Amino acid sequence: MKRCFDIFLALFLLALTIIPQLITGLIIIICDGRPIFFLQKRTGEHSQIFKIYKFRTMISGDGSDNERLTFFGKLLRKTSLDELPQLWNVLRGEMSLVGPRPLLPEYLPLYSERQSRRHEVRPGITGWSQVNGRNTPSWEDRLEMDVWYVEHQSFLLDCRIILKTFAKVFAGSGVSAKCQATVEPFMGSQKSSDGFSGGSNDGSA
Repeated sequence: MKRCFDIFLALFLLALTIIPQLITGLIIIICDGRPIFFLQKRTGEHSQIFKIYKFRTMISGDGSDNERLTFFGKLLRKTSLDELPQLWNVLRGEMSLVGPRPLLPEYLPLYSERQSRRHEVRPGITGWSQVNGRNTPSWEDRLEMDVWYVEHQSFLLDCRIILKTFAKVFAGSGVSAKCQATVEPFMGSQKSSDGFSGGSNDGSA
């Protein structure tokens, strides 16, 4: 049922956003040049590697993320419009609408055995950790929330996460870590996640 729901909603969202996506691509070409899309290898279900699609938000160069992030790119990230091309990843079966965010393959050796459980399901465009802080919680808390989702996933939980995602996007909160354009790289676990409750279970974002 989850896969059927993914396909149906992804097709609906693609039809709904096709004009905004075309306009976004045109603005990127005019303001920042080509390429329109940012492609990067990420880790999916069962640790399989695939390429994720995003609208490009940075220029190439050796500067920091803050320096390379374009003005239009900031707007795309704030509204999460840069994530829309991932609907194609959903249709291809590489991603789901809801699940742990796909991370870099370089992180695979750094996960604990428990953290590696995040790869038991398809990665998602949004997920439990995204509606509980997005990039603001610590890596340990984010990864534990991913595992919590794997252990508690259900259709109703997915619907709840999708509704909370729209609220988070509208508020534009938690997109970046403090004082950074994105989030600092994962360097391995530094604390135990024992006793973690799975984030805000009271329904608050």
